[in-house]
Amino acid sequence: MKKWHTNVESVFTKVFSDKNQKGVERATLWLSIIGFISHLLLIYAKKFELFVTPFEASLLDDPISAIYTPFSIILIYEIYLLVLNLPRSFTTSVSKQFEIISLILIRRIFADIPKIDLNADWLSTPPNLQLICDVLGVLALYYLIHLFNNGRLRLPSKPLNPKLESFVSSKKAVSLILLPLLIFISIYSGVNWIYDMFYYHIGSDINSIFYNEFFSILILADVFILLLSFQYTERYSQLIRNTGFVICTILIRLSFGVSGLTNVALIISSAVFGLLILTIYNIRENPKREKEAIKI
Repeated sequence: MKKWHTNVESVFTKVFSDKNQKGVERATLWLSIIGFISHLLLIYAKKFELFVTPFEASLLDDPISAIYTPFSIILIYEIYLLVLNLPRSFTTSVSKQFEIISLILIRRIFADIPKIDLNADWLSTPPNLQLICDVLGVLALYYLIHLFNNGRLRLPSKPLNPKLESFVSSKKAVSLILLPLLIFISIYSGVNWIYDMFYYHIGSDINSIFYNEFFSILILADVFILLLSFQYTERYSQLIRNTGFVICTILIRLSFGVSGLTNVALIISSAVFGLLILTIYNIRENPKREKEAIKI
């Protein structure tokens, strides 16, 4: 093994050790509990007029919105798991991306519940219609993720060889670069959003804070890994599969630039496209198994 491979393996093992993973899990749990309680306290403090915000704070209008905070912290943990699992395979990475965007949809539901007007016409009121789209989108996405993971389990296993080991080491190096970069971007995005809210009384969509930049960087990382994969394989089916998964990430990124039904449609189309790519790949790579399944 080359020296740089050995160094990357050593650093990756230390950074993503079992001890550090358990530490991140504990931190996520406690921060979620503290964030939930703190959010509730702020909601009731505003309700009893103990303070006034100089900007619109819809997340401080209803106790249900307090669930938004722990979900945001859990999402950060899911991103950590995505970076951790990035060296495993393209399919594992894409599956984790689908899980992250589904949690973002669920989080948005909790943020939008206080905006619902139960007495209005559901099909003509934008907040009500958005809730319907998000709920149906979560159900569809959850089922598509289930199908995608089933397809992922049918992928043929391949023995390790020097080229594959080199490719895995390269992906671990990408993960090690991504981790501090994403930490910096998350802090920068949060601070910038708070600054705009307090000093300019404006702010971007809270549901897309950090995630625009996150998925943009993820696209670049996926493309870089795709280019690295050319050294490992020249098989048409595998190159198409990996390229298709990059397109899935691009569709997810595009969804943050739109709202309403278009937003949900782009997310669902990303999962459907990924599932179709994986299904066709499995048919090509496991023709015998597919024929047996048809006979059964």
